[in-house]
Amino acid sequence: MQAFAELMYRLAFTSSRNAKLDLMAAYFTGAPDPDRGIALAAMTDGLNLRLPFRRLVAEMLEPHVDPVLFKLSRDYVGDTAETVSLLWPDRETDLPVPSLAEIHARLENLKPAEAGPQLAAWLDALDANGRWALLKLVTGALRVGVSARLAKTALAQGFGKDVADIEEIWHGLELPYTDLFGWLEGTAGRPDPGEVPVFRSVMLAHPLEDGELAGITPDEWVAEWKWDGIRVQLAGNSVELRLYSRTGDDISPAFPDIIDAFTGFHGVADGELLVMRGGEVAPFNDLQQRLNRKTVTASMLKKHPAHIRFYDLLFDRADDIRELPFPARRQRLEAFVDELRTPVASLSELFEFAGPDDLAVLRERARDANIEGLMLKRVTSPYLVGRPRGHWFKWKRAALTADCVMMYAQRGSGKRSSYYSDYTFGAWRTADDGRDELVPVGKAYSGFTDEELKRLDKFVRQNTTERFGPVRAVSPSLVLEVAFDAIQPSPRHKSGIAMRFPRIHRIRWDKPAAEADRLETLEALAAT
Repeated sequence: MQAFAELMYRLAFTSSRNAKLDLMAAYFTGAPDPDRGIALAAMTDGLNLRLPFRRLVAEMLEPHVDPVLFKLSRDYVGDTAETVSLLWPDRETDLPVPSLAEIHARLENLKPAEAGPQLAAWLDALDANGRWALLKLVTGALRVGVSARLAKTALAQGFGKDVADIEEIWHGLELPYTDLFGWLEGTAGRPDPGEVPVFRSVMLAHPLEDGELAGITPDEWVAEWKWDGIRVQLAGNSVELRLYSRTGDDISPAFPDIIDAFTGFHGVADGELLVMRGGEVAPFNDLQQRLNRKTVTASMLKKHPAHIRFYDLLFDRADDIRELPFPARRQRLEAFVDELRTPVASLSELFEFAGPDDLAVLRERARDANIEGLMLKRVTSPYLVGRPRGHWFKWKRAALTADCVMMYAQRGSGKRSSYYSDYTFGAWRTADDGRDELVPVGKAYSGFTDEELKRLDKFVRQNTTERFGPVRAVSPSLVLEVAFDAIQPSPRHKSGIAMRFPRIHRIRWDKPAAEADRLETLEALAAT
């Protein structure tokens, strides 16, 4: 447990991706089984402990800490696990420090009434850093800047393997991954995923940079839309079918309509998951209603019908065709889609173009059709793992901007827990009484430097008008120039609109708040 706690602490305070990879690789190659398997599961969302954490925290802390003090401390620190670990009293005890394997085994068989006393005993045996790591483990929310993909990459780096090889067997593995580590160390054979349709690493595109457009010629490149959905992979073996996200997460339970429509499919296909109505792609906000769900209701299936727009084929039945050039794969993909004859699938259209000017016109049309931009693919390209240079480019439509007024600020988490770093902003509209009022149109917590964050935090503290726990209302006097990808209608929001990917583009210290944009200006963007 101590080694895992040290790893979590160092990951939390390390911003460099390469440094994080080195830390994890060292841990995976040096930690014993089965502890490293439990740690790997924690980093890849493979643990599902299901403890009533908030209730347990209240019960455990009550004998030691005034509830008001805990609430005030939690509001300031911004993280429950860190707050509890710091407030928990240090005790001299003979209790041994538990291993990760012991913690996992005990929690799996724990009765509800035993959870509080057991956690308290472990907290007594650990120091503040160990307590923090334990509580992070229990909640399943590590928040140390590590994704499942990054953890797998570190695993590959540590043992000199290709991350694609690890991902292809990943969904056939079980805790505590001793067969995986045996293969990585060379003491056992490659684990067999059995009948599970496995995920294959996806091919990614580079953003098109200045000067590269001139080299995109119609004899060497093809162009298609960059659809505004989520990248998915459909994998089947004629018996079982799974739908994976681009990072290899199995999202099949949230999309039973897709699974039912492709019964008997054998192969691996690459495409974009969308919501479609009447042959038209719905705004991304509609797709969001179905994401990150364990189950989906009949009403949700009807209101937000899922659809896959396919653009590549990796396996045609058992035939691996990734080494074929794009036209050969495309020919097989077209035959596959023709055979489907289902309304939940379609083929991504290719566009003819004479040169860069035609591509620029197509890109300008993208926003009108709820599309992110263009994908440009070299004709000779095989389907390669990762982001190889010079094969696929993405040319996204230019961002939109609007001048909005800061309305609320909320404390961040982790390294930003001492700063007001999450900002809700609004646009002006005419109220029923004829006066101007602000209505929230979005929230952003990125796009500014550390120095700008300090100045924004100072502004929030000096211009607070009301307090709501960790949230402060501020006087409507600071204009934020917000960049975003699109505006979408949203009846769930008071303003009736929602921004897609908002971020702070510029802080307009110089601009009067009265001159910020009005809601009708943003509504007009939603109509385009």
